[in-house]
Amino acid sequence: MFGGLQVRASWPAHAASPALAALASMLLLAGCSGSLPDLASSSGAPSPPATHIGEGAVKAALIVPLSGSGNAGVAAQSMRNAAEMALAEFNNPDLQLLVKDDAGSVPGAQQAAQQALDEGAEIILGPLFALTVAPVAHAARARGVPVIAFSTDTNAAARGVYLLSFLPESDVDRIVSYAASQGRRSFAALVPDNAYGSVTEAAFKQAVARGGGRVIALERYPLDRAQMQTPVRNVAQAASHADAIFIPDGADAVPTVVQTLTANGIDTKRVQLLGTGLWEDAQIFSNPLLDGAWYAGPDFNRFSQFLGPLQGPIRQRPRAHGVACL
Repeated sequence: MFGGLQVRASWPAHAASPALAALASMLLLAGCSGSLPDLASSSGAPSPPATHIGEGAVKAALIVPLSGSGNAGVAAQSMRNAAEMALAEFNNPDLQLLVKDDAGSVPGAQQAAQQALDEGAEIILGPLFALTVAPVAHAARARGVPVIAFSTDTNAAARGVYLLSFLPESDVDRIVSYAASQGRRSFAALVPDNAYGSVTEAAFKQAVARGGGRVIALERYPLDRAQMQTPVRNVAQAASHADAIFIPDGADAVPTVVQTLTANGIDTKRVQLLGTGLWEDAQIFSNPLLDGAWYAGPDFNRFSQFLGPLQGPIRQRPRAHGVACL
């Protein structure tokens, strides 16, 4: 449990070494910093296999979308860097990490898993996207190799597939519950028209109902900024009496949504803005329109205490200024 958010994980017994457990946790936090809505995937062709990290006898594979487009590639590289740092901090344990690129695609995942297994991987960390978990799991299951994936889609969990991730439902429940505890009762929402939006919308409605609140306006918007204007204006008109507006999206969309809300009369000093872990992004932190907003995310200070010797690098990570992480 980090910052009140549940990390969903069930560990294979032989994989529970301190180095591997801390490594997986470091990868999770590095992936979070990429602010990815997991329920979508990136496109691209697989690139040649990446190098390995470490020289130990125990081989583990890390499958991430290094050549994925946009934030996918950024998050993947962050995870690879975190893995290298974690192994170095543990004074090079008896572990060798086989880093494979799946490009965020099904064919890439199939190829990456097969390569890792052929090279002797005894456990697989990754992949990142729900779409790519199944092909990796299929190949690994045939060899009796467990998979610890970073998908936030609970449907990806299966026999031999374990999830280490922050679930969208947990984000939503935490932020709505906190808002309700602070006296917010009337909620509006602007939700991206994608799979992540579908999950968070359902969780939002349930969380508001559990807290005794009411949803007075909810619109879904496409990624296209021009088409985004109408649903945002609709919510702005209906939300004049709202206590809070929930926007479960990342830095690519949230600033535009909030700017449109303010242009249509919403006072963000009066109406509380709410977000999910996708707000864990420097663009969100530095946006003055989001000053005073709340979002649910991991508590890096408590996580650093868990990591012990790795806590120094984690504590140096920049935090939000004006945006409250709960």
